[in-house]
Formats: sequence, structure tokens, C-alpha cells
Amino acid sequence: MQLKRSLIGLLGVAAAAFAHAQANWPTKPITLVVPFAAGGPTDVVARTLGASMSKSLGQTVVIENKLGAGGTVAANYVAKAAPDGYTFFIHHNGMATAPALYRKLAFDPLKDFEFVSQAVEVPMTMLARKDFPANNLQEMVAYIKANQSKINLANAGLGAVSQLCGMMFQRAIGVQLTEVPFQGTAPAMNALLGGQVDVMCDQTTQTVPQIKAGNVKLYGVTTKNRVKVLPNAPTLAEQGLKDFEVVVWHGIYAPKGTPKPILERMNTAVRTALKDPDVIKRMDDLGAEIVPDATNTPDALHKWLQSEINKWGPVIKAGGKFAD
Repeated sequence: MQLKRSLIGLLGVAAAAFAHAQANWPTKPITLVVPFAAGGPTDVVARTLGASMSKSLGQTVVIENKLGAGGTVAANYVAKAAPDGYTFFIHHNGMATAPALYRKLAFDPLKDFEFVSQAVEVPMTMLARKDFPANNLQEMVAYIKANQSKINLANAGLGAVSQLCGMMFQRAIGVQLTEVPFQGTAPAMNALLGGQVDVMCDQTTQTVPQIKAGNVKLYGVTTKNRVKVLPNAPTLAEQGLKDFEVVVWHGIYAPKGTPKPILERMNTAVRTALKDPDVIKRMDDLGAEIVPDATNTPDALHKWLQSEINKWGPVIKAGGKFAD
């Protein structure tokens, strides 16, 4: 009986300590894992949000870039991390495309994570190297069709939105180009700037400075409507690629089992950051759009991820690009 009382007492102490830890969270820096290279589009979004969230959380949000396999290395790492509220994950559409792209996936995007919030949406831009011999989309398409065996298309690796966008572009104009994957769009952009690759589809968060500096050629944006940061850039759809639309969305996740009070406070920190004037200005400058409040809930992110898995699965399988 005495042993039983002692065990009950110890369990009570442990429960109280756990509750205290949740109530006082965070007491040390928080890691936000980014699945792509430093300096890339998702990294820019993460660092902008992290700097603002650090202020409201009272602890530094440390960005950790963990590259590989289109974001699945980082996703698997976070899925298996301790659910103590000190490891979070930001990922884009690749969270939805992974189930179709990878025959063997070590995690389930819908079941192995807790959902925090959506953050921002980012348009894509269709680019070519500065000296590419075409001055508009029509000339670009004609040149590519006539020289497709010589044209290479850069992307951030299997599962990246740049790869998906490039795949859709090839299908839309009826060509098959040599694809050159990189570990992130930052190194892919460097290759485009250096003339080692010819064409790339990439997010405005990375491309706007290069476009405005005249370092690359812009052939259009991938949204339904023109974007504020590039008002003179026509959409691909209005130039003849009917219904061509690719928008990058970003969600924030935590390991399964992360306590609900911590998730709620992290959600509040994200929402607060999205209303921060500095964040708003930075996103405006980069062409990114902050998502409405209604989508900034764990349930909304879960439903959106499910819908995106359903949307892109058939497209990817039809394209026949898979990885073991």
C-alpha cells in the first residue's frame, strides 16, 4: 500500500512538472527546421517569420537548414523529434507532393505531425538566363520546341515546387527537357545566373531582386492574376497557357504528440508575426501574400494539406517521375 501511494505521488509530481513546463514554455531557443538551402525562398520566409516570432515568444527562433530528397529528409527528422515544443517544421507544397513522388516514404504527412498554421503564399516566375535568345513567352516556347534536346531546366530537386512547376510547363508546351536538380533553389539560381542552366521556375521571394536587377529574363508569373511586386509581368495563362497556375503555400508543423497548449501558443505567435508591419512589408517586397486569418488554424492546414494531396497526386503520377 505504501509503495502504491509512493508511485501515485511520483506520478503526481511528474504530471505537475509536465504541466509547469507547458505553462512556462518556451524556456530555451526553438528550432524551426527548413528543408531547403539557406538563402532559398522557403528559408527567406522562415527567417522573416522567425525573427518576428522571437519577439512574441521571448526566445530565439533558430533556423536549421536540413537538406535532401525534396524536403523528405527534414520532414522525417521532425516527425521523429521529441514532441517537447522545441522543434517545428516549415514546408511548402512538397509536403503534399511527397506521397505521390516517393514510393517509400518514412513518414505520413497527415498522421505523423501536429498542425500549427499556414503562413504565406508565393507566386512563381518563369525565368531564363540573361542571354537566352527569346524576348517573350511565345518566342521562348518556339525556341524551346526547336531546341529542346539542348535546353536544360533547373529545379530545387525532386518534390520541390520548382520541379512541379517545370513539369507542368513541359506538359503545357509539349516538350521534354533535360532536368537539372539542385539541393534548393538558391544554388539553382546561382547556376542560372552563371549560365550553366537555361530555364527555371522559381518563387518571387528569390527571383524579384534578380529580375529587377536585370540579371535574368522574366517570361511571366504563374498566378491567375498579375502580382503587385511585378505589375508589368503578364501571367502565363494570359499569354496562352490556359489554366496554368502554381502558387507556393507554406505550412508550419510540429512532431506528433506536441502538447496542445504549446501548439496554441505557437499558432498565436505565427498569427502575431503575420500582422507585424515589418513582416508584411518584407513579404510585399518579395511578392508573397499573407494568408487570411481563417486559414491560420491547425484544422484549416490539415484540411488544406489533404486537398493538395488529392489534387497533385494524379498529376504527378501521370508525369511518371518517382523516387525510391
